[in-house]
Amino acid sequence: MLGRELVRRLQDQAEVRVLTRRPPRGPGFVQGDLETGDGLTAAVQGVDAIAHCASAADYRRPQRDVIQLRQLLDAVGSARPHLAYISIVGVDRASVGFFRAKLEAERVVEASGLPWTVLRATEFHDLLLMFLMRLAKGPIAVVPRGSFFQPVDVGAVADRMANLVMAPPAGRVRDLGGPRVEAMEDLMRAYLAAANRRRRVVKIPVPGRLGAGLGLGEHLLTDGDRGSVTFDEYLRSRANVHGVIEDPYAH
Repeated sequence: MLGRELVRRLQDQAEVRVLTRRPPRGPGFVQGDLETGDGLTAAVQGVDAIAHCASAADYRRPQRDVIQLRQLLDAVGSARPHLAYISIVGVDRASVGFFRAKLEAERVVEASGLPWTVLRATEFHDLLLMFLMRLAKGPIAVVPRGSFFQPVDVGAVADRMANLVMAPPAGRVRDLGGPRVEAMEDLMRAYLAAANRRRRVVKIPVPGRLGAGLGLGEHLLTDGDRGSVTFDEYLRSRANVHGVIEDPYAH
């Protein structure tokens, strides 16, 4: 999601290669696999900067992100491109495995010997919409009780990443989050209203570290910059001419 938006912003500023697991779809696409390392050496040869926006998003096996990052660094070899990495706000506070893996990945970047930049962002609007759509599939809409999020527009993150990639390495930069903190219950009601769907909203407790973290706001912005697009505005932009909101990850 972020990579697609970032490519659009960089194409007028630089020669861009887009890594894909599938056969290349046209000029600028190169085939490679972060999981196996196949094709990565050729993909990164001669580049001045790498924007690492890929994530396995594997909550059962969160170490996959770290393994894939190491594959990328192995492919770089003795070259010294600027490595710009996107991470998540709160990875140094949260105890959930996926967040801990992101923090480990940050440390791998820092110890890589490459010039580097790391930007942390809160959850994208698109990701929250996907979760909400899944939670509202049944006759009722369920949300985790006492959970709060600060969704940010992926375009704002892409704007920041594009500037960082084209600039000198900056280390850890200021975090970026959405314009406001909102309860998951309110986000669900906003989605249901925008999608013209009638559902009763039921709050369910989430046990363990995940539930505690969602309530404590470990993943929320404490100090950083805020985007301007609200979740309501994002929902309106997603609706098609028939008022239908499509899953942002459907294609």
